[in-house]
Amino acid sequence: MSSRSCPDWPTHLELTPELHFKHFALSEAQLPGEVLVALPDVPSDALVLCADLDKNVFNRDHTDERVAQALVDSHWLAREEWIERRAAGG
Repeated sequence: MSSRSCPDWPTHLELTPELHFKHFALSEAQLPGEVLVALPDVPSDALVLCADLDKNVFNRDHTDERVAQALVDSHWLAREEWIERRAAGG
């Protein structure tokens, strides 16, 4: 699998040191079926997702808006929501 570290890693390290964001194509990310079904017009080989795949958290700033919406509608969390939940102790 070809993955690329997010160029904003210093910010991520400061805000979410437990996460490691990389840039992925849809074909690399192995997203849930319900997410892929919602994205029929997004090229599977385009770098459209910035995420920590192990934690199911994505970075909106570097994620295609269509992909971000499909992820929000699934069990994935945006980085901001991850930070809020962590601050709330959950």
